[in-house]
Amino acid sequence: MSMTDSEFSTEPDEALLSRLALIDERPLGDRAAAFRQLHDELRQQLEATDGDAGRPA
Repeated sequence: MSMTDSEFSTEPDEALLSRLALIDERPLGDRAAAFRQLHDELRQQLEATDGDAGRPA
């Protein structure tokens, strides 16, 4: 299933911003692992989409 332009939001995702703030509060040594985990989760979500959402028909 591909997403339409109306399904994309330009508003910030408050849950993501909150999670980023929590990661930023961690000790420097722990941040890389937390950002890596978040990156992997976001990548999995993107890969789960059709991938054609931004391409013209």
